[in-house]
Amino acid sequence: MAVGLTQLLVSGVLLCGLLLHSVSQHGASVHDKKPNFIIVLTDDIGWGDLDANQPEEKANNTPCLNLMAQQGLRFTDFHSPASTCSPSRAAILTGRYGLRNGVTHNFAVNSVAGLPLSEVTLPQLLKKEGYYTAMIGKWHLGHNEPYSPTNRGFDYYLGIPYSNDMGCTDMPGYNLPQCLPCDPSGPQVIRLKRSVHGGCYSKLGLPLIENSSIVEQPLDLWTLTEQYKSAALRIIHNARERGQPYFLYIALAHMHVPLAPPLSPDAPITTTHTDEVYAASLRELDSLVGAVKVASDDTDKDNTLIWFTGDNGPWEQKCQYAGSVGPFAGKWQTSKGGGSAKRTTWEGGHRVPTVAYWPGRIPANTTSSALLSGMDIFPTLLSLAGVTPPSDRRYDGIDATNILLHHEQTGREFLFHPNSGAAGRYGDLQTVRTGKHKAFYITGAAEACGGGTGRQQLHDPPLIFDLERDVAEETPLQAESPEYQAVAERIARKREELLWDIATDKSVSTADYSTDKSAAPCCDPRQAVCRCRTLG
Repeated sequence: MAVGLTQLLVSGVLLCGLLLHSVSQHGASVHDKKPNFIIVLTDDIGWGDLDANQPEEKANNTPCLNLMAQQGLRFTDFHSPASTCSPSRAAILTGRYGLRNGVTHNFAVNSVAGLPLSEVTLPQLLKKEGYYTAMIGKWHLGHNEPYSPTNRGFDYYLGIPYSNDMGCTDMPGYNLPQCLPCDPSGPQVIRLKRSVHGGCYSKLGLPLIENSSIVEQPLDLWTLTEQYKSAALRIIHNARERGQPYFLYIALAHMHVPLAPPLSPDAPITTTHTDEVYAASLRELDSLVGAVKVASDDTDKDNTLIWFTGDNGPWEQKCQYAGSVGPFAGKWQTSKGGGSAKRTTWEGGHRVPTVAYWPGRIPANTTSSALLSGMDIFPTLLSLAGVTPPSDRRYDGIDATNILLHHEQTGREFLFHPNSGAAGRYGDLQTVRTGKHKAFYITGAAEACGGGTGRQQLHDPPLIFDLERDVAEETPLQAESPEYQAVAERIARKREELLWDIATDKSVSTADYSTDKSAAPCCDPRQAVCRCRTLG
């Protein structure tokens, strides 16, 4: 291990310990009972946001995650299943590409439906095997019955139904451009159209939902992290008292705008510390993960897997409020205009920081370069729990148990990246990865900081990069070279095989993306922005 990384991890031990006041110690591991699972999914996080991924930067924003990496396994080539919210989350919970599970782009505030009811979710399967299943955070897979979390396998839910910028709050967080507080005018018909100023909602409060009830609307962004942390710790401790295995899915608002870090409690929006906002939010995220880790260590340390990852890369359009892609700059695209992170299939859009921690089971202080996807969480957790998935459907995830527990380095032979909005049709498998090579059949850009968007381009034959020599995806291989010819033929054959497999798959679902203004979550339509509060 490089000296810089070693020093960083040692400092993480000290700083995270100071932040959380305790480090748990337990005895020998016990393998004769079903393991607990904690999945922490972050929003819009960059591969470079994890200190341990870029020790040369000498940042100190993620000491608790650095410690978790030192005591567990850090992945360097782990990818979100898509480059935007709903498709990524659907694939994680079903182990299937969006072209199979039906979720190819985001659901809206007024979406009538969500993840197709024909899809079987990870919590549903674990619940049948005696697990207590709970979710905290952003769902974004349908908020109306029967699409809500408690109808898709979760015993308990606390969180927001979609992204935290899809509704107004009385004290907005940091965004670019800055959004105004909720409209204070009197009772009115809910209007979902965003204002012309930066796409901000002002007529509908952002709701906080517990199980199937809205408990706060608009919610308070500045207390949301503490509410999530309290709920997570309560779930962990209660499950331990019951002696029941649990699956806890924590889908955080971090690092999606608006950011609401603990910087200036007196006037959080008017503070001038704009350069510090993202780093402070990252530290808050890290502290929350650290608290969850400590609670897990204190209750069932040797029998709990914590898996930290992200749903997609940074939202470049948000400039200083966006994260770092590290070396994965997508320079071929940025040289032609536009952003190369969230909503694109460039590496910055889907390569995400990922750490797995399980004392006594996952070897400590290890790194894996295995090619993996968030879809692989589904079959891996089922395998570890001794659960067989339904045989009436085809899956795209692979069981990564040997990579987690036995330091095996062989991951996926192929990984397909679907379009998530920057180019082509939603869900198209437009980019293919195999080994060190990556082929683009379509390229396109998302909006960059400053407004550049680039343009969609079709590539026949495909554009192929060697990521081992060119992590920034700057210079494609020459189409005439023997290396290119061999890779292109292999990828084309596999791509056609997968497309045919999906075309003949009788278990393919179709999502209903229709909308209706009455579908928007509202606790009291007689009140401006549906105002209510039932929390103690």
